[in-house]
Amino acid sequence: MEVEEILKTNSVANKFIAQLRDTAIQPDRMRFRRNIERLGEIMAYELSKELEYETKEIETPLGISMVPNPKNELVICSILRAGLQLHQGILNYFDDAENSFISAYRHHPNNDEKFEILVEYLASPSLTGKTLILADPMLATGRSFSNVLKALEPMGQPEKIHLVSVIGSKEGVNYLQSQFPKNSKLWIASIDDDLDENGYIVPGLGDAGDLCYGNKLQH
Repeated sequence: MEVEEILKTNSVANKFIAQLRDTAIQPDRMRFRRNIERLGEIMAYELSKELEYETKEIETPLGISMVPNPKNELVICSILRAGLQLHQGILNYFDDAENSFISAYRHHPNNDEKFEILVEYLASPSLTGKTLILADPMLATGRSFSNVLKALEPMGQPEKIHLVSVIGSKEGVNYLQSQFPKNSKLWIASIDDDLDENGYIVPGLGDAGDLCYGNKLQH
């Protein structure tokens, strides 16, 4: 699996990441959601450079213009609930894509810090021969992405897989590289060095789902 870290090259994406991390700005949920969406748009743009294109004739008021257009059949799959805003940013650029939604969450069976990743809800079109874009803003251990890929197997075999995330850990990225096939690529804004004892990214930004949509009860 290839890895493309967007913040290795300075751009306006740095500003959006800084605001996402900033505890003074995080209480503004509207801005937090919008910054996640903006980063989805930036990574969708970067990802678009690797799609396949075909030239089409476009009639203008003054003549004919030959314009390359993407020809891949795209399916965007977000991991609920934190992935929704990232999904929207990607969809803003790939507005004719099909869409898939799946739930993956940390379940604490013993009400302690140990958890397992459970996948429950799934709604998806066929993935056979298509380009699958998996969206989840936080890549901590990598188990959510891996479990979701397994849950999607009955939907068919995609031709290419792109993973889109905002912040990840080195451990999570390394895990995905051992789990995902060669026809996959990770697009991520920033990779942090560590995970804490509870499996959260350090320095990270906290719980992206809670910061987008409000705190949830644990179960």
